[in-house]
Amino acid sequence: MATRVVVDPVTRIEGHLRVEAMLDGSNRIQDAISSGTMWRGIEVILQGRDPRDAWAFCERICGVCTTVHALASVRCVENSLGITIPKNAEIIRNIMFLTQMVQDHVVHFYHLHALDWVDIVSALKADPAATASLARSVSPKWPLATEGYFRDIAGTVKKFVESGQLGIFQNAYWGHPAYKLPPEANLMAVAHYLEALKWQKELVKIHTVFGGKNPHPNYVVGGMACAIDLNSDNAINMERLNLVKDQITAAINVVENMYVPDLLAIASFYPEWTTYGGGLGNYMAYGDIPQNGIADVAKFRFPRGVILDKNLGEVLPVDPTDPEQIQEEIAHSWYQYPNGKTSLHPWDGVTEAHYSGPKTPYKELDETKAYSWLKAPRWRGHAMEVGPLARMLVGYASGRAEFKEVVNAALGKLKVGPAALFSTLGRTAARGLETQLAVHWLQDEYDKLIANLKAGDSATADTHSWSPETWKPESKGLGFTEAPRGALCHWIHIKDKKIDNYQIVVPSTWNASPKDGKGQHGAYEAALIGTPMADPKRPVEILRTIHSFDPCLACASHVIGPTGEQLAEVIVR
Repeated sequence: MATRVVVDPVTRIEGHLRVEAMLDGSNRIQDAISSGTMWRGIEVILQGRDPRDAWAFCERICGVCTTVHALASVRCVENSLGITIPKNAEIIRNIMFLTQMVQDHVVHFYHLHALDWVDIVSALKADPAATASLARSVSPKWPLATEGYFRDIAGTVKKFVESGQLGIFQNAYWGHPAYKLPPEANLMAVAHYLEALKWQKELVKIHTVFGGKNPHPNYVVGGMACAIDLNSDNAINMERLNLVKDQITAAINVVENMYVPDLLAIASFYPEWTTYGGGLGNYMAYGDIPQNGIADVAKFRFPRGVILDKNLGEVLPVDPTDPEQIQEEIAHSWYQYPNGKTSLHPWDGVTEAHYSGPKTPYKELDETKAYSWLKAPRWRGHAMEVGPLARMLVGYASGRAEFKEVVNAALGKLKVGPAALFSTLGRTAARGLETQLAVHWLQDEYDKLIANLKAGDSATADTHSWSPETWKPESKGLGFTEAPRGALCHWIHIKDKKIDNYQIVVPSTWNASPKDGKGQHGAYEAALIGTPMADPKRPVEILRTIHSFDPCLACASHVIGPTGEQLAEVIVR
């Protein structure tokens, strides 16, 4: 009988994901299931509401993906109503998007994923002088690399360990044989963990300039809810814009001189992880960062496309409006569709909970039955991986020069070929390389905004279609984006000036999906199969692969209890 390893919750900060892995006699994962353990009822909450308000609800699906749900939602409503936003609004949305991506990726690497590779306790054995020498060789332009600095960091960590209260470094498998970094590399990484923790709260001030606050900055159907007047004290002026510029400059420094060097240095100690975690080999991106309006997909900085079976020689087209392409299945999900259907396009989607699993708490799930609160989205019947690796591969396979430059440079430094990308480590590296692109694109978008403003164009919204009296009696629309974790799309059906139906397929629905009716695994499940484990009681290998996707199951709302009782009633007035 196979040994079953259960990790619940998986995520380091945001939970609600359960993974069960079945091991063979040599402690290699032979099968796995991914279970979302929280119901998402946001679609039900939105029914009957004013579509202009949808973004404010959708944005609060998650406190991590703070801005991308608002972006997808306003695009969704604008598409339905036929609204074209001003150029400045497009640029500001791109700035908001890229700010989110850069901050999120740095936070993911240092605070959600690095500790799968970095042994905090081992850092206590490090020689501060040797650590300083290592840091200067890895990141020669990063200023904090003195012996005294690293001695102080070691002292801070020592206090944590000796107190027996590891705080933010609690609940990990320190001393696990799978950790390979020398003590000095561990101490350097811990120091940069703390540096990134201080820095990330500064970058999101860009959201407060253009969106009023963070998390959950403000958006508006028709553009952006911010007024710009370079000479005013009561609007976004040159002082505020200079603050944005300073934050972008600081972000470029962090990404180029700390994050990416650390990523490549740590990766060099784990070459075997370029052979584990490849999974499906199918990748999809909707694309984003429009340069000529959201309808001109060919001008996106992130190109759109699908790669099947790791074939970088062909990029297939994607159309999220096509029911032949996008379907959500529920064969192994705790939902039910009308008339016995098991698969629907999101425009016809239904969110009706139907829990049939074991009574909580349970020891294990039955993979032959329904076992997740996530549906199983499929592209032309294929399970797909979405996220930074998908975006980088689509860009690389599309022949985009920027993508090829950063990917080939990283592969050269690690002395591996393109096949290494199809792995756990490839997925982690892709996020860092994407951040390199994104942080410089952020500078480009800022420069475009300043040029527009200096040319006298200060419009940030178009409200001609704001009044419901101008709308058609019935319309449909969709809004897509590339969230840090992957392809995100919202679909809306507006009828009689209210939301008749609203459906959302988030990145973690694609990646963390259960099996479909054909028995095809989702991306998390497939990526775990074949991975060897050194100690099943300390499953750091499972965490490495699942965390490489940056799982976020928070795109959900608590509206029912564990036994199905109603906890809240939402009354739409």
